[in-house]
Amino acid sequence: MTPPRTATIPLTSGARWRAFWVCVAVAAITIMDLTKVNVALPSIGAVLDADSTQLQLVVSGFVLTFGLTLVPMGRLGDQRSRRMLFVVGLSLYTVTSILCALAPNAVVLLAARLLQGVAAGIQMPQVLGMAQELFHGKERGRAFGLFGATIGVATAFGPTLGGLLIAVGGATDGWRLIFWMNVPLCLIAIALVLWLLPDTRTRSERPLELDPIGLLLFGVAVVALMWPFLFTTGAPSDDPARWWLLAVFVLFVSAFLAWERHYAARGRNPLVPLELFRIASYRNGTMLQTVFFAAMPAMFLLTTLFLQIGLGIEPVFAGMVSIGFALASAVTSWVGGNLVARFGRPLVMWGLAAVILSAGGLVLTALFAEPAWTPYIMAAVMIVGGAGGGLVIAPNQTLALAEIPVRRGGVAGSVGQLGQRIGTAVGTAVALALFYATIYRESGTHDDLVVYHDAYAFGMITVGIFLSLALLVAVLDLTGRIKGTVAAD
Repeated sequence: MTPPRTATIPLTSGARWRAFWVCVAVAAITIMDLTKVNVALPSIGAVLDADSTQLQLVVSGFVLTFGLTLVPMGRLGDQRSRRMLFVVGLSLYTVTSILCALAPNAVVLLAARLLQGVAAGIQMPQVLGMAQELFHGKERGRAFGLFGATIGVATAFGPTLGGLLIAVGGATDGWRLIFWMNVPLCLIAIALVLWLLPDTRTRSERPLELDPIGLLLFGVAVVALMWPFLFTTGAPSDDPARWWLLAVFVLFVSAFLAWERHYAARGRNPLVPLELFRIASYRNGTMLQTVFFAAMPAMFLLTTLFLQIGLGIEPVFAGMVSIGFALASAVTSWVGGNLVARFGRPLVMWGLAAVILSAGGLVLTALFAEPAWTPYIMAAVMIVGGAGGGLVIAPNQTLALAEIPVRRGGVAGSVGQLGQRIGTAVGTAVALALFYATIYRESGTHDDLVVYHDAYAFGMITVGIFLSLALLVAVLDLTGRIKGTVAAD
């Protein structure tokens, strides 16, 4: 068996935090690419003459290959050197960013984005895996607080930064700056990784074990689950036959679970240690972040579309509406990371309540506020959502991984991130389907502004449902903890 790693890497406190900030920077570069490209899609479509399916794949193809790579790379990081995988992932991210920036047509851009998703999937599992090894106890809570703040800021600032780069570069070449920006950032990150990150290579007499059959079954299951949602646009031309892939998903995920149990029973190391899900805190935390990430990216995307298409606001200004969310979530993520050890799951519940209140406020603003005041009111409402969101992401991450053995931190974190990617794919697909289906249905029968009011409101129903499910999971987790405490007494 591979020897277990110790709870923390033996470094000074300053060295651990410097290494952690390098990991945080890598996460920020990766997560920002998930949101800043969204505002560039109209420009990309006009310059490269890309159709709606190709534009959808520029975003969703990245998410798909990102999700496919997460778990095996998390498993590999647990067995071998995380620093080496950081370098490999960042190097590939640099090359693919250059390819995206130079893409002469939509096909080349799409191929580069698919490879860029693979690069993201290589490096992102190592972030949480390294944090598990660097810290423990309250210090780990503070680290996850900072990680959550970074995710919140990167997610919310992405559209603003993308819109600003388009404004600077112009309608023709501005979108290329979005990809060029990654190149110097990745090169700096590679240098910092080599300089500041400790070597976590695990010495083992056994050969590398990645469970190839499990990997194949897992890959088919993930593609079958995500594919129909990634190709849902809400247009009448959407092929309903795509939903049959969900039956393929059920078949292959059942085969995957059976194989993993068989593989583990033979004394081998499965791709996903299923016993992790017997840990209630991990199971519930993973479910919660999956449905939460089904809501939040959809909320950002719908709001940006409503402001750009419905109200005719420039991309850079539409993106600025979410700045308050980013700043508020950064603050409360730090606060939540420090308070989670004291308050636990109720802290997450308070955060979810604030986000639900914010989502309702956005819908009411869109429906009843004067168009000239709408972006300003939405920006204020976003501050409430950001304050709540910061109390969800970081504390939930801490609670989910609190009981996970350090030697499995990479695969456990990558399964959680896979849940985020699947949640994002499902949530945005359903929300966009409702948004565009309303536009197709009502166009020509109502005033354009009324149509977009209705489209935004129907799309945000998805956000409300997923946030309510996240709150339900939090309540059930808290109830289970209380019952467990009573039984123990």
